[in-house]
Amino acid sequence: MQLNSYSTPMITAPLSWTELEALAKYQVDPVNGLTNAQAQLRLFGHPESDIRVTLYRDNHAWCPYCQKIWLWLEEKQIPYRIEKVTMFCYGQKESWYKRKVPSGMLPAIELDDRIITESDDILIALERVFGALGLGMTDPKVMPLRQLERLLFRAWCAWLCYPSGSSRQEQDNRAQFSAIVARVEAALGRTPGPYFLDEFGTADVIFTPYVERMNASLYYYKGYSLREENPRLSAWFDAMESRSTYRGTQSDFHTHVHDLPPQMGGCFENGEPQMQINKQRVDNGPWFGLPDATYPEPETSRIEALHRVVKHRTNIIRVNPADDRLFDEALRCALTLMMMGEPCMPPAGSDSALRYLRDRISVPRDMSIYAAKHLRESLEKTAALVGDRQGTPLLTNHRRDQDPVNFSRQDT
Repeated sequence: MQLNSYSTPMITAPLSWTELEALAKYQVDPVNGLTNAQAQLRLFGHPESDIRVTLYRDNHAWCPYCQKIWLWLEEKQIPYRIEKVTMFCYGQKESWYKRKVPSGMLPAIELDDRIITESDDILIALERVFGALGLGMTDPKVMPLRQLERLLFRAWCAWLCYPSGSSRQEQDNRAQFSAIVARVEAALGRTPGPYFLDEFGTADVIFTPYVERMNASLYYYKGYSLREENPRLSAWFDAMESRSTYRGTQSDFHTHVHDLPPQMGGCFENGEPQMQINKQRVDNGPWFGLPDATYPEPETSRIEALHRVVKHRTNIIRVNPADDRLFDEALRCALTLMMMGEPCMPPAGSDSALRYLRDRISVPRDMSIYAAKHLRESLEKTAALVGDRQGTPLLTNHRRDQDPVNFSRQDT
């Protein structure tokens, strides 16, 4: 950052969209490249005629059961198509999907023209056709781990999703969860490597979705860091993050903690000092250093964030509650800071509009974790130049502010 003789940051003019487009040279191959949330077709180098599977998953790339099937298909490199469906808390489920799957359940797959629902049934069906990922769903070594994952899930729900009537009850719920976590730590300790069995496989895929959500939600609502307080789970997270397949499906703390309440029927804070510190950090930053991702940041993170915003700027500006011209300039100021490292003064009154977008970046739907961290940081720093007004609060009983219908217009 350039400084003048009085060590005051110099304020630069916002880049134009043409100038920003010139910087947004981010190219990915969604079909044959790394795991990504934007793909509608995955071939892994196979011809399209090899496809036997269609995965129906949520638009937001957030559904935990969808993540389980998504990760399995990516690890096995099974060619498949993706059809994206709206989860109920985000908007109206598509009528074409309800005709295909009357229950509306997600995920579902179409395997050789046969519809299968329920994530465990889907994995078993996929194993029968394509073989297991390591040891299979019904293997004697996997079955106890599947049961342990369900015990952990129930203990997490008991602590997170019910208000504690007393400090004693809060302590009991935490103790119950910690006891199951100790069993998970012991299970991980029985293998020579970081995974649940000798090699990465089905058991790790099964644990992934909810352990990721536990890590986020307990940090935010209870002041408890699952990843930092349990060494073997920490090593397991590190090993998972070494896999490009997992990194492509992985979400961040901010997305999880605000998407969970309508899905879980509520998440309850314990009000303790560490919880308040954690909550403030997840909501307002700094986002770098949070225990949601510890792998080295890709060099392309800023360019990825810029590319995604530039590509969808018309809809991003249109759905923001602020005046379009005001927010257009404010957004370009934030992107200029992100790319040039120099503050750019946004229009007066744009602070709440910038924070509205800051709070609605969805990982991995919109971009990867580190790209989102850079974009959130730039939006917050730019907003802080003109005020401390927050955006429209995020709702906890639904997230219709994220209804895909609002983003359905094609950008130019």
